[in-house]
Amino acid sequence: YPQFDPDNTGYISTEKFRALLQRHGSELDPHKLEVLLALADSNSEGRICYQDFVNLMSNKRSNSFRQAILQGNRRLCSKALLEETGLSLTQRLIRHVAYETLPREIDRKWYYDSYTCCPPPWFMITITIVAFFLYNGVVLDRFVLQVTHPLYLKNSLLYHPQLRAQAWRYLTYIFMHAGIEHLGLNVILQLLVGVPLEMVHGAARISFVYIAGVVAGSLAVSVADMTAPVVGSSGGVYALVSAHLANIVMNWSGMKCQFKLLRMAVALICMSFEFGRAVWLRFHPSAYPPCPHPSFMAHLGGVVVGITLGVIILRNYEQRLQDQSLWWIFISIYLIFVLFAIFWNIFAYNLLDLKLPPPP
Repeated sequence: YPQFDPDNTGYISTEKFRALLQRHGSELDPHKLEVLLALADSNSEGRICYQDFVNLMSNKRSNSFRQAILQGNRRLCSKALLEETGLSLTQRLIRHVAYETLPREIDRKWYYDSYTCCPPPWFMITITIVAFFLYNGVVLDRFVLQVTHPLYLKNSLLYHPQLRAQAWRYLTYIFMHAGIEHLGLNVILQLLVGVPLEMVHGAARISFVYIAGVVAGSLAVSVADMTAPVVGSSGGVYALVSAHLANIVMNWSGMKCQFKLLRMAVALICMSFEFGRAVWLRFHPSAYPPCPHPSFMAHLGGVVVGITLGVIILRNYEQRLQDQSLWWIFISIYLIFVLFAIFWNIFAYNLLDLKLPPPP
């Protein structure tokens, strides 16, 4: 509009911008209007970029717009999203996910307005349903293999120290579990925590945290528990759950999810029970000596990934991770660990002259 930007600079003054909002505010979504007002209030330069306005109306957050909101006072004029009534079941579900996951009201409203369920949380559902049950149920004709089952070690998926050169085993071990209780706890935690996180943060971020936890888990076993095999998805699950719990603790006052203390306690109890079972099983006499039962070190590897990389990813909702210094610090530490573990697997096993269990 030439009358608002006669020099064609792409900017208009905040006074003209507020006048436009007052004139046409009834035509805008209330949540978008609120964010636009916050943008006008927080802009110290006295002018608004037209592209920021376009990005907002098209549900795209530019970096300059995010910085303007972050630097502003972010005062919300209308009632909180939680107080709105007359919502459909789907809208209430999206609102519930927003309050379970995001600590700031302005991010909750942004997510509530922009979420379209397209694409759906396909990664966690695929990993949980297809990968676990399709392979075990169709290929092996069993939904889960107990550690006493004759086919337990004789498959191409689990990580075995004698077969560590087969690189796919550092990932595919998540498709095998050491009993129905092991599978059940992992599936429950993965669906209850992983699906809402993917709905908010997207498949790319959540799959990165999950796979990073899986790889860190198997590599941690190859370094710290060198004679043991590994099965189960606990590395990835613990990465997601620990990242989510740490995010809640770091943003405790902003998290408005109901019964958050009780939910944290339940999650910690489930994780502690599953971890305690893994420790007990590791030192229990093996059904196939001299090969020991699966290691529990993958759990610890997943937790470390969750409280480092995972926290950074979940904390920076819809912000470019490339702009975060902590992101580069933790990703560098992670890559250094991966490189160290690779060289450890190549050289340390021969140098230490370990007595490894025979290949299955």
